[in-house]
Amino acid sequence: MYKIKVNNKHNFEVERQSTGLVVNDAVVNADIKALNSSSIHVINNNASYNAEVVSFNKEEKTAEIKVNNNVYTVSAKDEFDVLLDKMGLSNLNAAKVSEIKAPMPGLVLKIFAEVGAEIKKGENLFVLEAMKMENIIKAPADVNIKVIKIKPGDKVEKGQILMVF
Repeated sequence: MYKIKVNNKHNFEVERQSTGLVVNDAVVNADIKALNSSSIHVINNNASYNAEVVSFNKEEKTAEIKVNNNVYTVSAKDEFDVLLDKMGLSNLNAAKVSEIKAPMPGLVLKIFAEVGAEIKKGENLFVLEAMKMENIIKAPADVNIKVIKIKPGDKVEKGQILMVF
């Protein structure tokens, strides 16, 4: 599932299912043909659209897409971005990050980082299981790991300090 925002005002929920593409809970039966690596042609409801990727920022998940000579700014959030927003971890870069706390109570399943490691923003730190869902917690900024206060199998409480940077 993806949450797509177009020109910072139009919101769409997009999901691929076995029945095809679903946009805002409606199945879209469009004919889509790739023309080259950055252009596609779409026929939907007897209308024809030529779409071309003008620019793409993979890290920020944003793009400028030209559709029939109109340029649109598109941003996307996948299910993990939405989860980070819900847990309050999406804006941790605004201030200097010195530690990471448990966003919810859970069980530590796996730790990817080691003490002394230089971790880049977005790299995996550890897996926290909560409510039978595995949540991969990622680095909120470029950090150096000073202390890891957890190990696999540990139960943690919300707000507990898990790593110090």
